[in-house]
Amino acid sequence: MLAAGLMLGSVAQLPGAQAQTPAAPAQSTAQPTAAQAPQATPQAAPAATDPLLAVDGGPAVAIDPKIGQPVDGRIGTQPQVTPTGERAAWMHDYLLVPVITAISLFVLGLLVWVMLRYRRAANPVASKTSHNTLIEVIWTLVPVIILVVIAVPSIGLLQAQFKPAPREAITLKAIGNQWYWSYQYPDNGGFEITSNLLKEPGAVAAGERARTDADGPPLLATDNRVVLPVGVPIRLLTTANDVIHAWAMPAFWVKLDAIPGRVNETSFTIKKPGVYFGQCSELCGARHGYMPITVVAVDKPTFDRWVVAKGGSVKGAAPAAAPAAAAPAAAAPAATTASATGN
Repeated sequence: MLAAGLMLGSVAQLPGAQAQTPAAPAQSTAQPTAAQAPQATPQAAPAATDPLLAVDGGPAVAIDPKIGQPVDGRIGTQPQVTPTGERAAWMHDYLLVPVITAISLFVLGLLVWVMLRYRRAANPVASKTSHNTLIEVIWTLVPVIILVVIAVPSIGLLQAQFKPAPREAITLKAIGNQWYWSYQYPDNGGFEITSNLLKEPGAVAAGERARTDADGPPLLATDNRVVLPVGVPIRLLTTANDVIHAWAMPAFWVKLDAIPGRVNETSFTIKKPGVYFGQCSELCGARHGYMPITVVAVDKPTFDRWVVAKGGSVKGAAPAAAPAAAAPAAAAPAATTASATGN
């Protein structure tokens, strides 16, 4: 009986030993899964080190000290980099300034002539003339002709400034706040950036980034730059969250009020890559002078890569749906592995 009991006990232990044998593959199956986790980290690393996500918020573009910012000693408008700006600058330089100069010199000459010709020593007996038909016709018709000459190109320029943007335009929505700007890209996934003034090295708190010469001039450099493509129409929308602001960029010939509860619109096309600086141009409070605007104009491929790096999408890009379609396919192997592990 004792021998039979020992034999039955040894036989009963055999299934338990066999049951423990399949547990090892389960652990080995889990180990490759855990080993794959470190492989995902190197894939995510390039996004964190993407140069398009640098501290200046955009691609590295050299700043031309003579374009896109005030120049010490310069007389006249800033060099224009948009078709509308070039048209406006031409009108200012070759129409308005000559007309104003001619009228000013003419009036000055009349004053000098009247003072010399009709002074008491040269004209002791004053003239009693009170009416001259020829002079009255001249001083009526000449101003009308001058106004017509100015009005015709002015109306065309005004129309060009507020011409609706075409369908392929990129939309930039600028939102004024006290005292900083926030921007949205509705056509590129609706992502948003916030732009603040970069303070001088002696005025920053612990952990803040101070302005350097690479960021731009004092009071004009920002921590996040607006990035726009060259050669593509831009639809600019402006509004505000608190008080009235104004988005002004002299090199684009753009100054558009940002009014709470209202959306204003204009359009422009940048012709030259570069970095351009502007400011809020509507008195908006104590720190009105500390609301700079920085725009980086780059080629369209660079702009598209910047948009993707910011988490947005390229306007009109059909392949954007490919990752979503690939998601079920990627989930299928994972489900297969999970079912195999469960078995």
